[in-house]
Amino acid sequence: MPKKFEVLYYSKTGNTRKVAGVIANKLGVIPESVKDQLIIKKGTFVFLGCAMYAGKLPKQMTDFIGKNNFRGREVALFGTSGAGDGKHLEEIERLLKEKGAKIKGKYGCRGGFLIFGYGHPNDDELMEA
Repeated sequence: MPKKFEVLYYSKTGNTRKVAGVIANKLGVIPESVKDQLIIKKGTFVFLGCAMYAGKLPKQMTDFIGKNNFRGREVALFGTSGAGDGKHLEEIERLLKEKGAKIKGKYGCRGGFLIFGYGHPNDDELMEA
């Protein structure tokens, strides 16, 4: 039986939403904001994306993780940050592992915010996703 996928994200500035769109397009699914999606579907592989804002995970993402059962769930993480090194995904990975998730991969790229990182994520970074 083929795997079912969900691409879920939180994006304040639109950068992570762009990455979610590229991943979802490749998988043939529609990306959904965690603001709209309260409960993940049973039996799906989840691609979960967000950025850090002022060094913290957004409340919308921590609330989403708290409301869902990730025990045994396969999850791939993605997101954007000012540095673009993916280190911001370590906090979300820790929270998900505490809830029993199996992290299957991570992808981080630079995101633009104000004058910092203008033009990111660029086409090359989106293709890497």
